[in-house]
Amino acid sequence: MNNWIKNYSGIIWLLTGILVGSVVGVVLGKNAEVLKPIGDIFLNLLFVAVIPLVFFAIASAIANLQGTQKLSRIMGVMTAVFLGTVLVAAILTIIALWILPIGNSMGAASVDISGEAGKKFTGDSVVQLFTTSEFFNLLSRKNMLAMIIFAILVGFGALRSGDKGKAFAGFLNSGNEVFKQVFIIIMKAGPVGLGAYFAYQVAVFGPSLFGTYAHVLGIGYGVSLFLYAVFYSLYAFVAGGVSGIRRYWRNNIIPSATAVATCSSIATIPANLDAAKKMGVSNVIAGITIPLGGTLHKDGSSISSILKMAVVFAMFGKGFDSPGVIVLALGMTVLVSIVEGGIPNGGYIGELLFISAYGFPPEALPPAIIIGTLIDPVATLLNATGDTIAAMMITRFAEGKLVAEEG
Repeated sequence: MNNWIKNYSGIIWLLTGILVGSVVGVVLGKNAEVLKPIGDIFLNLLFVAVIPLVFFAIASAIANLQGTQKLSRIMGVMTAVFLGTVLVAAILTIIALWILPIGNSMGAASVDISGEAGKKFTGDSVVQLFTTSEFFNLLSRKNMLAMIIFAILVGFGALRSGDKGKAFAGFLNSGNEVFKQVFIIIMKAGPVGLGAYFAYQVAVFGPSLFGTYAHVLGIGYGVSLFLYAVFYSLYAFVAGGVSGIRRYWRNNIIPSATAVATCSSIATIPANLDAAKKMGVSNVIAGITIPLGGTLHKDGSSISSILKMAVVFAMFGKGFDSPGVIVLALGMTVLVSIVEGGIPNGGYIGELLFISAYGFPPEALPPAIIIGTLIDPVATLLNATGDTIAAMMITRFAEGKLVAEEG
């Protein structure tokens, strides 16, 4: 019980702050708007810290890559499976949002704030999205995607430099560790910052805000459990037929329980490694894909990411249905799955990323954080157990069949 409380303490404190803020917003009404500066301070700290955090996380991860040349086939198949399953989860969520649109439940909370959010993409806007003309522009959160691309280039540059680049790679690793701790320190103020901002939102948008979150959570948990029960069974069938389904579910109980109990896909890696081998995954593929999947493959985060975007679009009176918006959303979802791995509170990085890409104001961040916090348990379940089902399919496509069961 004590371990459970420890693992979920961050979520518990955030929810407590949000609950207290909600009560304050209802009691004080419009007077709760005086608390908005407290929330603004918290958001500004996040926006300042996110640029160096993401840069060092991505660049150091690439700079540390080693020994993948001989495993090119496995890595290629793994990339395709990871990408495919993340996109399937995102597309299922988008379909659910089309069937049960959030806009119908927004009521008085739906407002239209002028700005660049939901803007049409032209040739120039695409150039501005992926690149900047000056180096210092990379330090702005408005150019976050361009910064990520530059971080990837820096990482590969350090990797290709070999021994001559070891000192620089060490600098990237040190920077990564330092800004992880900076982010952890900032997030300790999360309950207060989010509580203050939620009090402001309740005062401005009214009680209908609660209906919006309930509607979104219903969609999120429904899609997640459908993906977990139906699509993971389908993936297991693709990997090994009826026997594959039996192997998967017979050995998936412990990883599932571990994921829910720890609220961490990284902490589930040992259970996943043991379960994957029992499911028929070869030792080589299990040893490669399970650890990498713990940081790079997140079906649950894919669902969470789409839900956050849809909520923010609805709250600001924007349509989440145009082809350009959907394509960018899918791209953001893939990036979120990769970027947030190994970063404490990494889901918030994804929120900052899509808010910057779509041009939303800082006020869009608290609703996204709240949705991510509330859906985190089921998202972690998918993030963790999705790695073993992916490993089964990788074994099937890379080696032809699953390893025979012992005995």
